[in-house]
Amino acid sequence: MSLDNTQTIYLFVHGRMDLMQKSVDALVSKGFSKDKITPAVPTKVGQIGEYMAMLWMPPNPDHIKIQKITKVEPVEPQGMIGLWKGVSKEDITTIPL
Repeated sequence: MSLDNTQTIYLFVHGRMDLMQKSVDALVSKGFSKDKITPAVPTKVGQIGEYMAMLWMPPNPDHIKIQKITKVEPVEPQGMIGLWKGVSKEDITTIPL
């Protein structure tokens, strides 16, 4: 499946701020525009068709899992996940870190 590089991609680093730049560089190398890469926050979720990029597997990730948002349902925010609890997604590809 090809990625739509015009979409926003929400980056989840699971607290590994030391890997933020390396993650952004990896996504840019796959064609994503730096200005479309947005740090994920628990209070704002993406929209259907946008992407999630998640460092995997915490706490010592060795790749980035790219997922496409397929559904967004309203939910009560929960912990660090927040509103993302209501987001359905499908795995698209992985990028080594």
